Amino acid sequence: MPLDAPTPSSAAGKSPDGEGTSASTPAAPSPTGAKSGRSSAHSPSPTSTAASTTAPSTPAALSWGAPARKATAHRWCEDVTLAFRNSGGTAVRSGTVTFGTHIIGALGIDWATIESTEQLPVPIATHGHTDKTWTVCVDAWRVPLGMHIETRDVSVEWQ
Repeated sequence: MPLDAPTPSSAAGKSPDGEGTSASTPAAPSPTGAKSGRSSAHSPSPTSTAASTTAPSTPAALSWGAPARKATAHRWCEDVTLAFRNSGGTAVRSGTVTFGTHIIGALGIDWATIESTEQLPVPIATHGHTDKTWTVCVDAWRVPLGMHIETRDVSVEWQ
């Protein structure tokens, strides 16, 4: 049935007993509570409007850039900055960052990789971004004179 089609009781402007009615006389409401001559497409209820405009929440989608490194006064430490971006529909509430710090010899040989873990800078809002700098260090005895460290590897887990 088309949306603007008259209901059987008000067809051709006649009342249920067959007598004509004037156009200004409103039709009596139906017993089922439906509005006569109207559809929800023409007059949405406030609850259906709110439900249709609210998008379903999507999980957090965290991404991060390459680590930006800066030397410190100690050869066994460096400042590491990461930029985080949450493109999801939910804020990041917790998580950890794991750094893989390589110990590099005087001739450029990678002698070892030491992992360290730090907490994420939370919360990271929906469609938000943040930068955080950590001072990442390894044991001083692992980096003899002439050697240095490079924090190259980053992995992140979040909720």
